[in-house]
Amino acid sequence: MRANLLPIAQEGWKYIASTSAFLILFSLLDLDLLTLLTSLLLISFLYLFRNPERQLPMFEKLSVVAPSDGVVKAIVELQESQYSYRIDIESSCLDVAVLRAPLSAKLESMTKYNGTRVSKDSKLFKDTNENIVLVFVDENANRLKITHRLKQSFSPLFIEAIESQNLHQTARYGLLLNGVTSIYLPNNFRLNVNVGTELKASESLIGYFS
Repeated sequence: MRANLLPIAQEGWKYIASTSAFLILFSLLDLDLLTLLTSLLLISFLYLFRNPERQLPMFEKLSVVAPSDGVVKAIVELQESQYSYRIDIESSCLDVAVLRAPLSAKLESMTKYNGTRVSKDSKLFKDTNENIVLVFVDENANRLKITHRLKQSFSPLFIEAIESQNLHQTARYGLLLNGVTSIYLPNNFRLNVNVGTELKASESLIGYFS
């Protein structure tokens, strides 16, 4: 995975380049209205695909940080043998879209499901929308699963990490523009968030493995 320290995420450059080309063309043709609209669109893309540097707080070794920006919408107890809790984090287009590794761990598996991009309010959202499932395992065999699911978005869900890759906590690994991130945690995990908590990827503490 290539490190991207530029202020714009690499997934946004194709949109920015295309819009810039049209902006130059409309300017040369003195099409004022189209030039204005294209300028606004370019500014929007620069904002949507921003890739800010984040302060990286020093949490304990067994900590898990937020993989995405957003708001905790639900904390659900699960009746599963492997995972006991699910945290749902909803992101909007106003949030930074860059995804960051929640802990230092190996990406054990990654499964992509292509699909639709219907509204979160639709009954088809959970069953049909584009999503990807990631399973991380750290050196102590602690395991967590993350599902990233797109809402309505013009940009696809992008994951740059690959299976069996070792990721350091807070490393950038993908981009989710307007979606829902669900974190599945085992029963040996101590939560540090509540419903309504606003999170920033890499800066907000989710909790600790015990």
